[in-house]
Amino acid sequence: MKAFRLDELEAERAANEGAYLQFLRERNMSVGLYALDAGEHDPQQPHHQDEVYFVVSGRASITVGLETTEVARGSVVYVPAGVAHKFHHISEDLRVLVVFSPPEA
Repeated sequence: MKAFRLDELEAERAANEGAYLQFLRERNMSVGLYALDAGEHDPQQPHHQDEVYFVVSGRASITVGLETTEVARGSVVYVPAGVAHKFHHISEDLRVLVVFSPPEA
């Protein structure tokens, strides 16, 4: 078993001064914490893996392909591999758990 605490992951991510912290990598998936502060730009490019976003905190919009929706704590969004996607109109600091399958390269 591997267990993680969100507050510890956030502290580690902040200490590494990056928006993304991968904290679990297994044969069929990887998991990370992604952080964007209010008003920040999301620099993501399409990934080669399917993704699932689980919004832990914050508020924003996300566009996946041609579809846009608002997200907040508790939102879950699936992004197919290769599809352009971005968080935008980030009105509250955003913290998102990201699951990649297969694992992020």
